[in-house]
Amino acid sequence: MMPPKPRPEEPTGRFAYEGLERIFHEKARLGIMTSLVANPRGVIFSDLKELCHLTDGNLSRHLQVLNEAGFVEIWKGFHKNRPQTLCRITDEGRRRFLEYINVLETVVEDALKAASKTTSTSTSSNLAEGWSPV
Repeated sequence: MMPPKPRPEEPTGRFAYEGLERIFHEKARLGIMTSLVANPRGVIFSDLKELCHLTDGNLSRHLQVLNEAGFVEIWKGFHKNRPQTLCRITDEGRRRFLEYINVLETVVEDALKAASKTTSTSTSSNLAEGWSPV
C-alpha cells in the first residue's frame, strides 16, 4: 500500500501581497502615478493638480515623496515667459509602479474568485453552530 500523498498547502502569507508598496498605495499617489504612466512625456503641475483633484500643497508634498524615492522627476522651465513645473515618471518609477499594478490585479482576482464561491449573502449561515454576532 502506498502512503497517501501530502495535500498541497497554501503558501504562508498567501494573502500578504508583499508587492503592494505603501508609497503607491495612497489614493493621491495612485492617481499621480497613473497620470504619469499614461503621459510618459510628463504632465504640467497645474494639469496634474486637476487630473488628481488635489490642492497645490497636497500635490507638492506627494510629488516630493515620490521624487525622493526616485519614482518621479520634477523639471522647472518657462512657457510663454511663465514659470512652469513638469512632472515625469522615471524608468524606475514606471517599472516599480507596473509591478505594483500586477500585484493589485492578483488582489482583484483573488477577491473575485472568493466572491464567486460565496452563494449566501449572509455570513452567519456559513459559520458552525455555536457562533453568534457580537
